Amino acid sequence: MFFVDQLILISALLTLAGILSSNLSPRIGVPVLVLFLAVGLLAGEDGPGNIAFDNASAAHTMGTFALALILFDGGLQTSLRSIKAVWKPASVLATYGVVGTAVITGAIASLILPLSIVEGLLLGAIVGSTDAAAVFSVLRNAGIQINQRLRSTLEIESASNDPMAIFLTISLLTYIQNPEVSGWQMVGLFISQMGVGAAVGLLIGWVVNRALAKLKLMTAGLYPVFVAMCGLLSFGLAANLNGSGFLAIFITGVMIGNKPFTYQRNTFLFMDGLAWLAQISMFVVLGLLVNPSELMSVWWQSLLIAAVLVVIARPLAVAPVVALFGFNRRETALISWVGLRGSVPIILAIFPLLYGLDHAEIIFDVVFFVVLLSATVQGTSLPFAARRLKLIEETSSGVASATEIANIGEVNADIVEFELFEHSPSVGKLIQQLGLPDDTVVAMINRDSVPLVAKGTSVLKAGDKVFVIVSSANADKVETILSGEQR
Repeated sequence: MFFVDQLILISALLTLAGILSSNLSPRIGVPVLVLFLAVGLLAGEDGPGNIAFDNASAAHTMGTFALALILFDGGLQTSLRSIKAVWKPASVLATYGVVGTAVITGAIASLILPLSIVEGLLLGAIVGSTDAAAVFSVLRNAGIQINQRLRSTLEIESASNDPMAIFLTISLLTYIQNPEVSGWQMVGLFISQMGVGAAVGLLIGWVVNRALAKLKLMTAGLYPVFVAMCGLLSFGLAANLNGSGFLAIFITGVMIGNKPFTYQRNTFLFMDGLAWLAQISMFVVLGLLVNPSELMSVWWQSLLIAAVLVVIARPLAVAPVVALFGFNRRETALISWVGLRGSVPIILAIFPLLYGLDHAEIIFDVVFFVVLLSATVQGTSLPFAARRLKLIEETSSGVASATEIANIGEVNADIVEFELFEHSPSVGKLIQQLGLPDDTVVAMINRDSVPLVAKGTSVLKAGDKVFVIVSSANADKVETILSGEQR
């Protein structure tokens, strides 16, 4: 038997175990990343799987590739409307918030662990970014909805704060290896990382949008692959030009996702599945890289640092900032508590191993422990915190559920299903009274599982599922007419 045969078998088994474990997340209220890590730990050297894996370089390569896909998928699903509404508080949180959290955590960590102040700051920088994707996974599973401004702020912050954490980590590693590096060189590195990353992201996004508007590929299955490769092109080009590939691929995703194109919904579904596969693979591999027996040697130090991060560093860093942008005390408290750590800190913790730092093993074990504690404690307590702070909003029963059934590539139109509720403005009206766009056709009405031919004189009722042929450009307008809201 060839090694590749064994590798395929093990990879399939671990990935399937990760997928099936995700079903436990809604039941026990724990973020899925914790379950994926658990699969890796159980399969590892200290677990029943007894798989020996200590290749930090391979883990870093896989983690970088996976994180790029996850950020690209996040960018595709981030609306420009949300960015425009909250870009000021989100951008300050993504920069100053990360720096403040890193400095406070790092300074205290250097007192708890046998680390120099610079190594302590390095640890603080590694755990400085947040993972709101895990947060909202928990909120959705618990059936909790917070207000749109608060939600958008947390989402945009988490999507944009990774480049800052990566920059701080690389800068501190560079300083540790070469203390003679000047502050101006660090400033130049920052400008290069952010400036080149943003420029490449905007350029590739613009080029791809132009291409998608004119391109006619041979089969529908090539459109998602084309978009995915363009995202990776953005990352690779920016990284090779000394810019932030993570910032570039996120910006490219935002630009592509906010411009209608042929087979757009199919592309989103493909990227969502690819991002899930990347996330499962990444966390399982990172779980394999850790030996639980080594974690126990720093358990109490990790517990103290996690407490400092959650209770002291994040609140002190973000509370003064968000107060300037009109968030009340309850919203500020939730933003301070929503500092859930995820994939980026564990991937960044591999950097000291690659650089061969003296205390690299300690830093990695502590970061892994802190992420695990943060995800478990904060993840499970978020629904309770949101309820106690009275920030939960009732989900409107009038929101339509729009699901793509098919995509008609030649005319750039979708067949979309809208479910009507009691408060939907279209309920009780004739179809001809709705004022739908000229290029929109109501194809069928599903009422009590009975298909009805849609006519201009058909009266819509609550509970109806209305199938509409609509162009991508008019999808939001049709949803507003039928349901009264845009999602």
